[in-house]
This record gives sequence, C-alpha cells and structure tokens, in this order.
Amino acid sequence: MRDPIKEYAAVEEAAMKFVRSVAEGDSRHARELFTEDAVLFGCLDETPERGSIEQFYRNVDTVGGGEKFKARIDVMAVEETLAVVRVLEEGWGDRIDFTDYLLLLKMDGQWKCVAKAYNQNSDTIAK
Repeated sequence: MRDPIKEYAAVEEAAMKFVRSVAEGDSRHARELFTEDAVLFGCLDETPERGSIEQFYRNVDTVGGGEKFKARIDVMAVEETLAVVRVLEEGWGDRIDFTDYLLLLKMDGQWKCVAKAYNQNSDTIAK
C-alpha cells in the first residue's frame, strides 16, 4: 500500500541527513540516519567498497562536498515500513558524480538507512 504524501516528506527529511553530511564533509548527520550495521556497496575510482558503512563515513570525513557540489533527492517508493531513495550527486570533492540508492526501514517510528549502494559516473573516474 502506498503511504500518504506526508510520509514521503519524512523520508526526504531523513535522506537530507545523508546529503548534509556529504556537502559539509562531516559524517555526524549521516550517523543519525544509518543503523550501526548498515552496509555499503559500490566502486570508488574503480576500487570496490563493500561492507560496513564506516567506509562511507571515512570518505565523507576525508573529502568535503566542495564548492560545486549539488544534490537531488528522489523518493522512489514508500511502502509502510520500507522506502527507497535515489540521491543524485554532482561535483563531490569538486570531481565526482554519483547516483546513490538508499534503502530505509521505519524503526521505532523513525526512518533509518540500512543499506547504501552507489554508482560513480564513469566520466568522473580517476585513471
């Protein structure tokens, strides 16, 4: 069953914690969003990243969003206790464009991210 539009807004607000952390280069906000056992999957400059979300936190804390960083949040689906969010990122670290997919679950009345999978746009891969 599709949830009311107000629930989409709550999911978008939760995903903003992810965007804020990336833009500011500070994982503090994202740590409020992700569960402790959240997982990460993707390739950064052709180096596979998989496993703990801690790798994402290290990346964010090491590289700030940069002057040209932009992001867009698309709430793809909200189904009672499950949500899928796509985040488009441009210019992370003044160089990289990403498409992220976040899988969120509603836990104790709050939207929490349990998994992040991403694609780095091929024209932004450092050779």
